[in-house]
Amino acid sequence: MLLIQKNKIEKKQEIFEQGVFCLLSPAITVQLQRCTETRRRCEMGRKEMWDKFIPPKADLAFRELMRNEEIRRHFISDVLGISLEDIRSVRLENTFLSRRSRQEKQCILDVRMLLNDRRRINVELQIRRLAFWDKRSLFYLAKMYTEGVFSGQSYDRLKKCIVISILDFELDSFPEYHKVYCLRDQRGRQYSDQFEIHVIELNKELAGERMDDWIRLFRVKNREELDEMRSENPGVMKAVEEVRAMNLFKWAKWRYEEHLKYQRDLWALKVAAMQEGHAEGRAEGHAEGRAEGQAEGRAEGHAEGRAEGHAEGHAQGSLEQSRQVIYDFLGRLGEVPEDIRLKIEAEQDAEILKKWYLAAPDIQDFDEFRMKM
Repeated sequence: MLLIQKNKIEKKQEIFEQGVFCLLSPAITVQLQRCTETRRRCEMGRKEMWDKFIPPKADLAFRELMRNEEIRRHFISDVLGISLEDIRSVRLENTFLSRRSRQEKQCILDVRMLLNDRRRINVELQIRRLAFWDKRSLFYLAKMYTEGVFSGQSYDRLKKCIVISILDFELDSFPEYHKVYCLRDQRGRQYSDQFEIHVIELNKELAGERMDDWIRLFRVKNREELDEMRSENPGVMKAVEEVRAMNLFKWAKWRYEEHLKYQRDLWALKVAAMQEGHAEGRAEGHAEGRAEGQAEGRAEGHAEGRAEGHAEGHAQGSLEQSRQVIYDFLGRLGEVPEDIRLKIEAEQDAEILKKWYLAAPDIQDFDEFRMKM
């Protein structure tokens, strides 16, 4: 009896709602439909964001891991090859290096530490290949070394500086994934121990060293791989727990999504600037071409030839720029598979390439990118 009454009430409510909507004006109906569609998209966006995995090598995740003192101590111990007993303290410091004038370039480090109050450490995790990476790391090293020493002060205030570069691309063709560079002469004799550069390349073969489990951790791309992580290193397993917890918090998901959005906006500005530069170059080229053609008396033929050449060159250049943007984003996942590379190189439609490079920042693995192609 109660069930029959409930069904009658629900039926009356449905008829009432339908009657109300019938009384609404077409304009209000359209607005309601738009609001419903917007709400649906927002809900889909929240679900997509919630399903997104924050990998350990993401900037947000890596910085949060280094905030944990236990993880920090084990990581520094394994990279530098020193015992945990020799690490009395490893304090985090301000990542902004001081400037002595507004004209100086501002340096912002990823993670900056002070080891035992004697050694400064800069840890950089770089996903995408950057031009002049070696010069960039040396510049940061030199700035960090000279910071805090002013005119009239003793050179004894200078502290040893160490740079640890974790790269998700191959910097050179040498097989070792962990290399250490120091100041030595041609016979290998040390000049000074004040500078030390560690380069750790995530995409090279493991070599049975202390850093192997850290490399495996930074290679993790999804929850399944994270759950399969096993290590006898307590620092690595603590980091696994932190990454797992990080992927359960909404604040971390929001921050990660905001970071990805910032990267997409940055690349969009870069592409727009490149396109603007090409437009200016074409205008200058056309102006020069018309002047030359008029001077030589062959204006029409040369103008057509140059116009076609400029158009073809510009189109090809834009396609190459789009391909490079895609490769830059995919590079954070490792070496781009041959089938994906061939398809990118074969594509001649600028709009399709644009769709791919807008989708590339959000993907978690190459299979997901294949589905979007």
